[in-house]
Amino acid sequence: MAAPLRPLTAVQRRGGLLRFVPPFTLALFLGPLFAGLLWTLGPAFGYLPALGGERLSLAPWQALFAYPGLGNAVGLSLGTGLTATLLSVAIVTALFAHWHDSRLIARLRRLIAPLLSVPHAALAFGLAFLIAPSGWLFRLFWAPLAGPVPPDLTIVQDPLGLALIGGLVLKEVPFLFLIMLAASGQTATAGQVAQARGFGYGKARAWCAVAFPQLYPQLRLPVFAVLTYAMSTVDMAIILGPATPPPLAVLLVRWFNDPDLAFRFQASAGAILQLLLVAGTVLLWLGAERVIVRAARRRLMAGRRGGTGRFGAMLSAGTAITVFGTATAGLATMALWAGAGRWRYPDPLPSDWSLDAAVRHGPALGGHVATTAGIAIAAAGAALVLALASLEAGQRRTTANANGGRGLVLLYLPLLVPQVAFLFGIQILLVQAGADGTWPAVAWSHLLFVLPYVFLALGGAYRDLDPRYFRTGLALGRSPAALFWRLRLPLLLRPILVAGAIGIAVSVGEYLPTLFAGAGRVTTVTTEAVGLAAGGDRRLIGLYAVVQMILPGLAFLAALIIPAWCFRRRRGMRTAA
Repeated sequence: MAAPLRPLTAVQRRGGLLRFVPPFTLALFLGPLFAGLLWTLGPAFGYLPALGGERLSLAPWQALFAYPGLGNAVGLSLGTGLTATLLSVAIVTALFAHWHDSRLIARLRRLIAPLLSVPHAALAFGLAFLIAPSGWLFRLFWAPLAGPVPPDLTIVQDPLGLALIGGLVLKEVPFLFLIMLAASGQTATAGQVAQARGFGYGKARAWCAVAFPQLYPQLRLPVFAVLTYAMSTVDMAIILGPATPPPLAVLLVRWFNDPDLAFRFQASAGAILQLLLVAGTVLLWLGAERVIVRAARRRLMAGRRGGTGRFGAMLSAGTAITVFGTATAGLATMALWAGAGRWRYPDPLPSDWSLDAAVRHGPALGGHVATTAGIAIAAAGAALVLALASLEAGQRRTTANANGGRGLVLLYLPLLVPQVAFLFGIQILLVQAGADGTWPAVAWSHLLFVLPYVFLALGGAYRDLDPRYFRTGLALGRSPAALFWRLRLPLLLRPILVAGAIGIAVSVGEYLPTLFAGAGRVTTVTTEAVGLAAGGDRRLIGLYAVVQMILPGLAFLAALIIPAWCFRRRRGMRTAA
């Protein structure tokens, strides 16, 4: 006879050690962040006893503002970051406004996972190989018309940062597309849009008036994360951005790595300036939101209706297809260079193929791959454990959705602060602890950025699991711990593995945390690839970039194969997984 069903609230309150996991996870988010900011703030005002800074001073700020290229560096950071974010948001919004109920969204959705798994640096290299004056596009379209000499143009690392803006758009449009897709699935707006269209509103205008105001609150924080990254990126800026002067974040990294340690004070002041710039831009964005909302309300109150907007629909579809197609073509170009032998301009394809680069650099590359994979697996594994324990504790306490309200803000906080603003402070802490330049320190620094993505990727699937499974198990006398291992984990195997693959992809692409925490003694595929950007060996760069792309791809492939193999004899579980 089955054991009597205990009151659900009493069972859920028995969290055991799990009740300590959420505050520990929160401390893991906020502790290093605030400690790093604090230890960056001290040198910014001249206080760093290890380097002779015994008292507070404004000398670092005076040196910072006296630097002749600072204004251009700040302008590049603001211009490229804002422009890339605005373009990305506009492309995704226009695409969903015109095509939200079409097959185009479903077709583009198939490309999301491959593009999201590609690290930023690999995508930047692919774009550079594609649009450079001797790149694949000019080989295919310019050379047949203009002859065997490439055009004399500065396209990659142009002074206006247009190539950097293009690279950021290629990377961030798929991310915002996925966020918009997830938000659309959680908000029932299709019927409301259909009703608005029945009142005479055009397709795009009906979606913008009814659906977008309900979806944008879920999009706001990811947009701020995109804005923060675009304004403070280092790896993509080194590859695609101008070099004299570079964007502010690249300039700061140069100062931090300068042999003259006095530049650390100036760099710390610049890191705080970078933080203030991002905060000011976010406030500017919020102010622009209010202005746009008021203007949109007046427009709606006027009762203006619109047609189908055929030109807008074609333009939005063409732009989105161009973005996804350019990213794919860039990755294909990178793969071609990785296996190319001789490939002279203007030949559209290599005249022969060779694996000499892989053979010559195989041993060194193998060591970097092992280090990268080990750090990524450790960071993603720790993130999965913390995320699962926190979500399980939340389920047993029946807490509110952690993806909403303040919980989401805290979850995104490491992504909303420029990395350079607190990683230097963390480096000081690691030096004082004697842990800098070690493998665990790099894995821990990666965890700060992997954990938010893993938590967000897993949280929705975890909480969407039908609670009746859990209640039935309780009615049969099973403990919450037994139900977690025997019920929740099998049912959520695929979402767990996908979240882990996302964590691995994030870790593989981390450049700045590896640079600071590794202190030059821990090198990964990404740090080596970015370091090769200054060289001219496209075959070697292509090889490293392809390996960068393969590592996350293998993780996503495993996330698909393992559940299918585990549940090959259980048709219902194959569907659930």
